[in-house]
Amino acid sequence: VQLQASGGGLVQAGGSLRLACAASERTFSTYFMGWFRQAPGKEREFVATISWSGYTIYADSVKGRFTISRTSAKDTVYLQMTSLKPEDTAVYYCGARNARIAATRYSEYDYWGQGTEVTVSS
Repeated sequence: VQLQASGGGLVQAGGSLRLACAASERTFSTYFMGWFRQAPGKEREFVATISWSGYTIYADSVKGRFTISRTSAKDTVYLQMTSLKPEDTAVYYCGARNARIAATRYSEYDYWGQGTEVTVSS
C-alpha cells in the first residue's frame, strides 16, 4: 500500500503548482484523501481533504486559492494551488484515511506518501 506524491517545485509568489498523489491500490477509492504540509520547525498542518464522493474541506489559509480533486477512478488526488504565497512553502504530504467521516488531524490518517517540497519565492 503506497501513496506517491509529486509535483512540487520552486515557484514565484502569485504562481501556481499542481500536486498529485497516486495510490498504488484501488482500495483507496473509498478512502478520504488529504493533503497536509509541514514547514521547517513547524508541526504538520491540515490543508484539504476530499471524500470518495467529492465532499471537501479546506483550511482557512488556503480557501479560495487551493482546490483538491480526485480522478473518476478515485485513485489519484490532486491539489491545484494558485496565488501561492511565501508562507505556503513547506513539504506537502498526502494521506489516506479509511473512515466514514472526514478528519483534519494528521494523527487520524492511516497511510502517508513521502512528501513533495514546495518553495514559493517572494
